Amino acid sequence: MPKTDIQETLKLIPSLFEIDLNSDKEGKFIFEKLSQVLEFDEAFIYFLNPESLQLKYSYKLHKNYKKDTIFAMSESLKKQMFNKGGQIINLDSKFIETVGLAELKKKSYLLGKISIKSTVFGVILLAKKEHNFYNEDDLTVLDASAGILSYILKDVELSNVFKIQLKALKDGIVEKQQAYKTIKEQNERILEADKVKNEFLANISHELRTPLNSILGFADILSTQIYGNLNSKQEEYINDIKVSGTHLLGMINEILDMSKIEANAMKIVKSTFPISRAITEVCNILLPLAQKKNIHINAAMPYDFEIFADYQKIQQILYNLVSNAIKYSPENDEIEIAAVHVGDKFQIAVHDNGIGIDPKYHGKIFAKFVQLDSAYTKKESSTGLGLTITKELVELHGGKISLISEVNNGSTFIVEMPL
Repeated sequence: MPKTDIQETLKLIPSLFEIDLNSDKEGKFIFEKLSQVLEFDEAFIYFLNPESLQLKYSYKLHKNYKKDTIFAMSESLKKQMFNKGGQIINLDSKFIETVGLAELKKKSYLLGKISIKSTVFGVILLAKKEHNFYNEDDLTVLDASAGILSYILKDVELSNVFKIQLKALKDGIVEKQQAYKTIKEQNERILEADKVKNEFLANISHELRTPLNSILGFADILSTQIYGNLNSKQEEYINDIKVSGTHLLGMINEILDMSKIEANAMKIVKSTFPISRAITEVCNILLPLAQKKNIHINAAMPYDFEIFADYQKIQQILYNLVSNAIKYSPENDEIEIAAVHVGDKFQIAVHDNGIGIDPKYHGKIFAKFVQLDSAYTKKESSTGLGLTITKELVELHGGKISLISEVNNGSTFIVEMPL
């Protein structure tokens, strides 16, 4: 894989959130995802103990490098591991000597720290056979990746701690008071880790959004043809850039919105407006995406009516539901949007004839980062946050969202709110 521009590489980092170590005990998916943003021949993840390093995951299996192997650290190496940030190292480093990797005959190494806030609890080591392979850009990418992996690894470790605690309680090994104290300490660590994760998501999303807005702006300028006429193929490519860029920007905005929701910083500002205006504007925004699959959007409204709500949030709810319907519908199909009000409530329903959702998953799809596993959904990129955010926005208005769907029989999402 040739080295790419760092800005392009950073765009791939959010895909690391797809890693699920609960179902991947050997960590193979970690290295598969990591290889999409960084090159390496060998890779290892160690956890730090007070006096030692413990090998938790490795990219390739070696007879001398078995999982949970312990390596004692010298005082000088302990200081280096717990106090310093990521770094580019060589074959002569104290770290390589300690973990016995000299026999691999690799000549370039990149070391990243796994940490929550200022507490380092592990390291990631990447190795290449070429001399001077890694540079400062690679270190920047590894540090950003380590931020996400820290959150994922810590979640798994805390989950293991809870399992051990539960067994200990059942077996009567741990006294009740000590168990409560331990669980309280772990809960505090989880809350702190979650806070750090949200801050990281907000920061990385802002950094990604800035260059992406520039790309979309230049694509818009080119599409006006004020600097010269475009042929049909160029117009097609510019439109592809706008559609893909808008999709990526939506994913980044979802991450930012989720951070705001979890920090209780999401506010609603209500005003009175006709529901038809919000539906029409969302349909116009999503028209290029629908046309790309030759999908017709039919907004069925027997009559118009006004609602008192946050206009931008209602638009976002509609955008998430309609864009999902387009994404998971077959080509040359139709999507229906219906809006009615009864008494002091109103309903918006979005129906598609797409792949549908098995009833056993209806309770899970509104959870964070959930993406149902099927051959079709693997083709579609997503953060797995859209429906989570939609549910939160509906509930901020005092409403509720429900789903009617079966596999291969399409889906209907119904939003009900106070009028």
